Amino acid sequence: MDNTVGSLTQFQRSVIIGTILGDGYLRIFPGRKDALLEINHSYKQKEYVDWKYKILESVCSSPPKIRKGNGKRIAYRFYTKQLTELTRFYRLFYKNGKKVVPQNLVLDPIILSVWFMDDGSKCRDSDVYLNTQQLERVDQEKLITKLKRLDLQATINKDKNYCRLRFLKSSVPKLISLVDETVIPSMRYKLSYNPVETDPLNAERVIASAIANTSSP
Repeated sequence: MDNTVGSLTQFQRSVIIGTILGDGYLRIFPGRKDALLEINHSYKQKEYVDWKYKILESVCSSPPKIRKGNGKRIAYRFYTKQLTELTRFYRLFYKNGKKVVPQNLVLDPIILSVWFMDDGSKCRDSDVYLNTQQLERVDQEKLITKLKRLDLQATINKDKNYCRLRFLKSSVPKLISLVDETVIPSMRYKLSYNPVETDPLNAERVIASAIANTSSP
């Protein structure tokens, strides 16, 4: 099934929205009309960046590249093309250059999975978090409401001078069931899974499904 909206499939849109909620950034360069998406992680997360690139390859001009950052950090990143669809996302998710949560945002399991791979964490006390410290409290409260529609209960947790979302322990099994098919082996440590014990072909199945439903712009 090819749920295409403009040059993006529905699967790609979900991956992009999850990325925007997480570590991705939409940018409109001076003098340019449309926005592009930058995906930039540590080189230690190469497998994850490559996974995103395979899904979004049809809207990218070049593959991920290594970039030396400040200090010892080595980044691994790529950019999408400038797209009208991404400009619409930019207008929804950014106000005065700062990320916000659109009122009409609807989460789905793919969005949640990508968002969790970007921002999720699990502490030794078994608490599971979404590290949303960059968002204002009002936007975090919106996300709690959005998560409830997936039957997930979360609260705002104070983290030093910032706040993040913490899933209630009763919701963690539901969270795992929703993201399990999409979270790739190298990111399963966020759910305290041993990557050796997971199905290494599952991520490839997800990618193959996405590529099969991808139309070139």
